[in-house]
Amino acid sequence: MEAGKLNINTLIDEAKFTPFHWGVLFWCLLIIIFDGYDLVIYGVALPLLMQEWGLNAVQAGLLASTALFGMMFGAMCFGTLSDKIGRKKTIMICVAIFSGFTFLGAFASNPTEFGILRFLAGLGIGGVMPNVVALMTEYAPKRIRSTLVALMFSGYAIGGMSSALLGAWLVPLHGWQIMFYIAILPLLALPLVWKFLPESLMYLTNKKELEKVSNIVQKIAPEQAITTQTQFVLDDVTKGDEAPLKALFQQGRSFSTFMFWVAFFMCLLMVYALGSWLPKLMIQAGYSLGASMIFLFALNIGGMVGAIGGGALADRFHIKKVLTIMFMSGAIALILLGFNSPQIVLYTLIAVAGAATIGSQILLYTFVAQYYPSTVRSTGMGWASGIGRIGAIVGPVLTGALLTMNLPHQMNFLMIAIPGVIAALAIFLVNMKASVDGKIAHQAQAAAEVKTANISSHS
Repeated sequence: MEAGKLNINTLIDEAKFTPFHWGVLFWCLLIIIFDGYDLVIYGVALPLLMQEWGLNAVQAGLLASTALFGMMFGAMCFGTLSDKIGRKKTIMICVAIFSGFTFLGAFASNPTEFGILRFLAGLGIGGVMPNVVALMTEYAPKRIRSTLVALMFSGYAIGGMSSALLGAWLVPLHGWQIMFYIAILPLLALPLVWKFLPESLMYLTNKKELEKVSNIVQKIAPEQAITTQTQFVLDDVTKGDEAPLKALFQQGRSFSTFMFWVAFFMCLLMVYALGSWLPKLMIQAGYSLGASMIFLFALNIGGMVGAIGGGALADRFHIKKVLTIMFMSGAIALILLGFNSPQIVLYTLIAVAGAATIGSQILLYTFVAQYYPSTVRSTGMGWASGIGRIGAIVGPVLTGALLTMNLPHQMNFLMIAIPGVIAALAIFLVNMKASVDGKIAHQAQAAAEVKTANISSHS
C-alpha cells in the first residue's frame, strides 16, 4: 500500500475488537430483538383473534401469511435501496414502518384492516434484516465475522421468546392488544439509533464523507495515524458491479446466486413448516400436547446453539463446509424423528433439527454477506431472503396439506427432510472462485506470477 493511502477493507478485516465494535453489535442486536418480537406477536394473539372474529384455521393461516408476503417484498426492495442510500437510513425507515404499523394493529376492528396492517409491518420486518446483517458484516473483523453475525442474529430468537413469555403473562390480563401497544418502543428509540448506530464505512468512503470516515477509523484503529494527506481507498469495484441487481448475475456469479436462492427457499420452508406444525406432528406421533409445546422450545434453543456454534466453526473452517454438513445432519435428524426413541434422544434430534434449520438460516445470511462485494451486498441478501420468504409462505401450507393425507408419521418427517438434502446440495455447488475472497486470492496469485516473471526476466 502506498504511503498516505489507507485501505478500509484491510483495516476492518485486521482490526482488533474494540468498544466501537461492541456498540455496533449492541444496536444491531437490539433492532433484531424488536424484529423477532414483531414477527412472533401474531402467534401470541392468534387464539384470541380467532375467538373474537370467528376465524377458522384457513382464514387464520391466510392472515398469518400477510406479514410473510410483506417481508418478501420488504427484503427485496429495502435490500436494493440500501446499496443506494446507505444502511443506516434504510434501517431507520424499516424500524419506523414495522414498529408504527404493528402498533396500529391494536386498533384494527376487523380481519381485513388487520391483514393490511400486518402486510405493511411485514415490509419493515423483512427489510431491516438484510441491512442489519450487511452493517454487522461490514464492521466485523474477518477472524470473528461469522461468530459476530450469528451472535447478533440470536436476537431474533430472543425477540420471539420474549414475545411468547410476555404474551403468556400480559394477554390474559389485558387482552391481545397489549402486545401491539408494546411494539411502539422501537419507534420511540429511533433518536437513540440515529445518534449511536454508525453508517457503513464502505458507503461513507464511496460517498467521500472524509470527516465521518476518519472519526470511525480512529475508533476502530486508534493506533492508526491519520493526517489531512491520508487517502481512504476501498478494494477496487469490479467493472459491472455498479448496478447492484444486475451484478448478482455477472462475474461468474449467476449459478451461485441461483444456488443461494434455492438454499434460502428450502431452508425457510423447513423453518416455517416446523415452527407452525411441529406440535401437531408430534401429537400425531402419539405425544401429549404439553410435551409437544416443549419440543417447540427445544427446536428454538437448538436454533440459537446451532447459529452461534456454527458461526464459531465457520470462522475456523470454511462456512460452505459447515453449512453443507449442518443441512445434511438436519435432514438425518428429521428422518430419525419418525421412529420411536427414548425422550433424551428425541430432544437431541429436535435440537439438531433446530440447529440445522433456524441456525443454518442465520449462517446462510452470513455466507451471502461474505460472498458478494460490499457494493451489492444488501441487494444479494435482500433478494436471497425475499425468494426464501416464498419458501416460508409455502412451507406451512404444504405441511398442512401433507397432514390431511393421513400418511404414516415416518413419511411426514421424511417429506420435511427432503428440502434439507436439496439445500445441502445447493450450498455444496456454490462456486467460491466467483466470491469476493476468491477474486482477491486470484488477483494476488496473478500479481505474484507477474512478479516472478519479472524477476526471472531480469536475472
